[in-house]
Amino acid sequence: MPLSYEAQALAAILLAVVALWITEALPLPVTALLGAVACVIAGVAPAKEVFRPFAEPLVFLFIGSFMLAEAIRVHGLDRRLAYSVLAIPWVGERPQRLLAAVAVVCAVISACISNTATTAMMVAIIMGILVAIEEAATQETARQAQRQQPHTFIPALDPRFGTGLLLCVAFASSIGGLATPIGTPPNLIGLAFIKNELGINVSFFAWCSIGVPVAALLIGFTVILLNWLFPAGVTRLVGVAHFIKNQRTLCGTWTLGQRSTAVAFGVTITLWVLPGILSLFLGQQHGVVSWLALRLPEGVAALVGAILLFVLPGNARPGGGRERALEWPDAARIDWGIILLYGGGMALGELAFSTGLASAIGRSFTSWLPADTSGITLVTAAAIVAVVTSEFTSNTASATMVVPVAIALAQATGGNPFILALAATFAASLGFMMPVSTPCNAIVYGTGRVPLNAMMKSGAILDLAGAIVITVAMLGVSRFWSTP
Repeated sequence: MPLSYEAQALAAILLAVVALWITEALPLPVTALLGAVACVIAGVAPAKEVFRPFAEPLVFLFIGSFMLAEAIRVHGLDRRLAYSVLAIPWVGERPQRLLAAVAVVCAVISACISNTATTAMMVAIIMGILVAIEEAATQETARQAQRQQPHTFIPALDPRFGTGLLLCVAFASSIGGLATPIGTPPNLIGLAFIKNELGINVSFFAWCSIGVPVAALLIGFTVILLNWLFPAGVTRLVGVAHFIKNQRTLCGTWTLGQRSTAVAFGVTITLWVLPGILSLFLGQQHGVVSWLALRLPEGVAALVGAILLFVLPGNARPGGGRERALEWPDAARIDWGIILLYGGGMALGELAFSTGLASAIGRSFTSWLPADTSGITLVTAAAIVAVVTSEFTSNTASATMVVPVAIALAQATGGNPFILALAATFAASLGFMMPVSTPCNAIVYGTGRVPLNAMMKSGAILDLAGAIVITVAMLGVSRFWSTP
């Protein structure tokens, strides 16, 4: 069946957009806007249809959750949580336990705020820890010399351990984003395609029931992998406990702004998970559950929490008076580029379905697959393609490109489009091999303590493990999730 003019024009525009996304010749949000504008000029669809995704309800979930994340960052709640976990007596100064604690901290924080912000904050903490270890070792050597014990052997920290700690920050921050719908933009992009093209609404609670186990498995594997590849060479990291204790002291007592932010975030989380919890006890069709789903969807709940930040009191002003928990100049610093990238990407994705281009791509892919293609083959293919794509372009762009193709491929082969779309959505947040794969990787690589070959070796193994875990998880979801 020949493609219509609209589909042919859209194909040319998509190729240009993908090339610009991969090369980053223009900022990613600008490229997304360029693609939307080109669709209107080329006559692919009217402007009203092209720009409609920019006003999707999930856009306001982005905005609300970004404002909550900004308040958490501004008031230092992320740093307070990090030091609280690292100070747990079980962690102590054991290198393996420290690595595990860093992974858990990064995963938990990045499930709620930007992966990039989590990495930047944790890299500063890890660099401080490494400096404290090095200073403690120097001081111990000096003490031994003063005691006239110059030949006493003092085990030296293997420099590979610092590399492992920094890679742990990058990898765990990316993995933690899988746990919640708001953890990373690809999650929301995939959910939007699933809702708009398949008519399936995945709630916050339902996503977490899948995302949390997947993230937990990958975090556990990451800790084992990095402990194996980057051993510490010592059994005790002298100086860590003292450094963390001092940093916790500097955090001081909880401020009013921190309490207000915690209240706003707590209200939002409650509104997000309450419908799912109630449906377990009352049933999906109960009136209360239906009312909450209709009147307080995730986007509205996020805005309720964000608005509370402008109502609840913050810290005292230096010149007198009191701030709100979040001031507008702080709120205006959220990543508006992601929102534009989301809108432009969704516009191109939806047009691919309405013009018939997506189904044509799906049919072309089927010619490359064996005749007896099974569900596991399709799911694995969707996951691997998303992972590979994420190595060369942003995770957000990867989700925008791969999820529509996964849906079309499933529809062309008689597979389950929901499962393939979900697999591609999860896998789009992987991609650990290169500094350009994610901003998290770029940040830790920029410290100068992470050799490229170390990132590529550990990242390749983690990519493979991630594709396997996601494939197995999606096959489990297909057994227990009934789709219309």
